[in-house]
Amino acid sequence: MGAKQRMVVIGGDAAGMSAASQARRMRTPDELEITAFERGRFTSYSACGIPYWVGGEVPERDQLIARSPEEHRARGIDLRMRTEVTEIDLDRQCVRTRALDEEAGAQERWHGFDHLVIATGARPLRPPLPGIDAPGVHGVQSLDDGQELLDRLEKQQVRHAVVVGAGYIGVEMAEAFCHRGIHVTVLERAEQPMSTLDPDMGALVHEAMNGNGIGIVTGAEVTEILTGTDGEVRGVATANGEYPADVVVLGLGVRPETGLAREAGLPLGESGGLLMDLAMRVRGQENVWAGGDCVEVLDLVSGRERYIPLGTHANKHGQVIGRNVGGGFGTFPGVVGTAVSKVCDLEIARTGLLEAQAREVGLQYVTVTIRSTSRAGYYPRAALMHVKMLAERRTGRLLGVQIVGREGAGKRVDIAAVALTAGMTVEQMTALDLGYAPPFSPVWDPVLVAARKAAAAVTEDARGTDGG
Repeated sequence: MGAKQRMVVIGGDAAGMSAASQARRMRTPDELEITAFERGRFTSYSACGIPYWVGGEVPERDQLIARSPEEHRARGIDLRMRTEVTEIDLDRQCVRTRALDEEAGAQERWHGFDHLVIATGARPLRPPLPGIDAPGVHGVQSLDDGQELLDRLEKQQVRHAVVVGAGYIGVEMAEAFCHRGIHVTVLERAEQPMSTLDPDMGALVHEAMNGNGIGIVTGAEVTEILTGTDGEVRGVATANGEYPADVVVLGLGVRPETGLAREAGLPLGESGGLLMDLAMRVRGQENVWAGGDCVEVLDLVSGRERYIPLGTHANKHGQVIGRNVGGGFGTFPGVVGTAVSKVCDLEIARTGLLEAQAREVGLQYVTVTIRSTSRAGYYPRAALMHVKMLAERRTGRLLGVQIVGREGAGKRVDIAAVALTAGMTVEQMTALDLGYAPPFSPVWDPVLVAARKAAAAVTEDARGTDGG
């Protein structure tokens, strides 16, 4: 048996602890020593579940925790909570740490590694606006954030909430406030909510939010968080007006947390995320790995690196890293950009490229949008849904799908995600053998209806081009 190897993990959530757990399954403590550092108070939890906990649909915080620090330690992982990594020294193969709960001036420590896993996640955008740090202004990135927000909702009389940003977190938090009977206004600087959709599909989300009693103001650039004489938040100002608020939630998106990596000289992409090879090894490094919201990944549709921070990716990254560190072999080939969400009873999904993204990478395309129902039209509770599909001109290769509709709409995007991964054309999609029964689908599934229409558009476009 060779010398014991040392694996150091920075970050105790999805990617980091998945990597540690997978490596432990493959190597015993006598073969591989695993030490993980987490600066927060929780580990292995679902950040995606925070809006549903705040809204009361998930009653208890601990239901969002997949595995506690004690459970990780019982499996042979030396997990050190409330410990921040402050420096990476690649030449000496060690990291410097600082215990956050110790007295100020506590001695920092160095820890050597043979394999380093960087899983530092992302940081929420917090613009330098007047009043941004006032009590009552909250992010929802971590369980600590969620607990602070809940404490305010339960201890103070909150009648008005403002959510800044209408992306996934923004619309989900708006729904959470609705569930709690709080009047909510969403401020979004773009022309429509959900910039992860094309504007015409975002308009459907806008209409549905208004219909569910959520006030949404688009084209709204926030200029200031207003505070009272007590310093507490009392409203949000934009160039065109002021909106009262007893609580403000920031849902402006995130950026990769790669300050440590940058200082260590590791390669970063356009978004600031770490650049990886297919094995989730940092490019140019033999023993440094990274995964989760701090990395860029290959977009299989455009062929370019993209920053797509999702928990599904993070867990897969960790599995691949752990397998490779543990002596096996794994790869992460890339993504097609699939995401699904909801606001009240409206389901929202997308995969592949938006129109703007297709143009950015120089792809020529046709688009179609169809209306259909989630079940056979005559079956009870058949709900309207819209499907938009992008296909490459001439080749007919599927480029992207967006779906907005009621119950049964969102997860249909998975059909398109598989087709994108397989590189299928819209014509090929029309022959897919999908399940049918009136309670589940019309005879022609809405995604296949869109594929038929897209295939016809590709053919018509080719005829027009050739004729020209």
